[in-house]
Amino acid sequence: MTDPELEYVSTFFTLKKVRKHQYLVNEGEDVKHEYLVLSGVYKVFYVDDQDKEFIVQFAQPDWWMSDYEAFFRQVKATMYIECLVPGEVLCSTLETREQLSKELHAMAYFYRVKLTNGYLAQQQRIKLLLSSTPQQRYDAFSKLYPQLLQQVPKKLIAEYLGVSRETLSRLYAG
Repeated sequence: MTDPELEYVSTFFTLKKVRKHQYLVNEGEDVKHEYLVLSGVYKVFYVDDQDKEFIVQFAQPDWWMSDYEAFFRQVKATMYIECLVPGEVLCSTLETREQLSKELHAMAYFYRVKLTNGYLAQQQRIKLLLSSTPQQRYDAFSKLYPQLLQQVPKKLIAEYLGVSRETLSRLYAG
């Protein structure tokens, strides 16, 4: 894109500073934004009927996040997004996405590539959860999120991997 196009695109996003433990999305709310992470670490998760938490995604710089079902279908959120490490995000709306995609071919392409990459990442995560050992899940996590091993509490990493805290300690030591 040209510099004027980039400048135009930037007018469609708002910058938001996010504090540790601040929620960007809460279950039951309208989801008006998707977020591009500029800095910080976030977890996207849901809570089941037994109050058990399931982490769907950790988001770090250059990753997009939202409760996408609620965002695209304009229904109430079933997920939460919580800030784990303070940072900043760029916020955009569905209307913004549609307008930019209509006006600029480069943005339509950008959004398509981002969605495709997100979809592929989710498929890989599902495959790992369904058919791999805890060691394989830990190894994959270590490659994908090396810095998160230091930034995120081990309890959350264990939850993300679907293992106990004790199992994670054994994997981490080995």
